[in-house]
Amino acid sequence: MDRETPDLWWGVSRPLSSEEASMEYAQGTPVEESPRELATRLGLGISDYRLISRALTHRSYLNENPDALEDNERLEFLGDAVLDFLVGAWLYNRFPEMSEGQLTRMRSALVRTEQLAEFASQLNLSSAMRLGRGEAESGGRERPALLCATFEALIGAIYLGADIPAVQQFVEPLLDGNAHQIYASGGMHDPKSKLQEWTQARGRGAPRYDTISENGPDHAKEFELEVFINGTSFGRGIGHSKQSAAKAAAQEALEKLGQE
Repeated sequence: MDRETPDLWWGVSRPLSSEEASMEYAQGTPVEESPRELATRLGLGISDYRLISRALTHRSYLNENPDALEDNERLEFLGDAVLDFLVGAWLYNRFPEMSEGQLTRMRSALVRTEQLAEFASQLNLSSAMRLGRGEAESGGRERPALLCATFEALIGAIYLGADIPAVQQFVEPLLDGNAHQIYASGGMHDPKSKLQEWTQARGRGAPRYDTISENGPDHAKEFELEVFINGTSFGRGIGHSKQSAAKAAAQEALEKLGQE
C-alpha cells in the first residue's frame, strides 16, 4: 500500500503548515505547546502537524469544538498494536536469558496504563494535550488513563507519519530507561499476572474479568469489575479505568486465596 494512503483515511490532503497548526491548536482550551513545537522538541521527524494534532485530541475537545476533525481513539488503537509488537521484539533481543513467561510479564508491565502514563509524563505530553474545558479543569492532564491514551495515539501517529524505525527510535530509549528498574523492583509481577500464574499452575485456566458497572461522566468514569475463576467469583475492584479495576479485583482474589 502506498505510504500516502493512511493520510487520505484521515482526510489530510497535505501537511499542515506550522502557522495553520498553531492557529488550529490554539482554538478552544489554552495549551502550552503546539503540535509543531512538540514534534520539534521530541525530534519526531513528522511534517504532518495535523496528524500529530489528532493524536493529542481527546474526545472531550471534539465535543466542544465540532470543527475539529477527529479525536485520537483510532490512533490510540493503532499505537497499542504497534507498541505490543515493538516492546515484544525489543524484550526478545534485549533479554535473551528470559523465559517466555518472563517476557510476557515484562511486556505486560511495560505497556500497562500506569507505565505508559509515566512515559507520557516523562515526555511532558500533558502540556500539548487537547482537552475539553471541563476535562482539563477536572485534572485530565494528570489522569493516567488519558496520558496513556495520548502516548499510544502518538505512537500511532509516528507510525503513520514515519513508519516503524521512527517509532523504535522514539520508544526504545524509554524502554531502556525503565525496564531494568521494573525488573529489579518486581514491578513485572502485578496482581493480574500473579493471579493468572496461580490459577494456571493449578490447572484452573485463566481468570475471567467481567465489567459489573460503569458510572460517571467521561472525564471521571468509574468502573467496577469482578474476577471469576472456573465460574466462581473471587473478588471485585473499582478504578478509573478497566485495567485498574481489574488489578484491584485480582488483588482481592489473591488475598482471599492467601497469596498476599
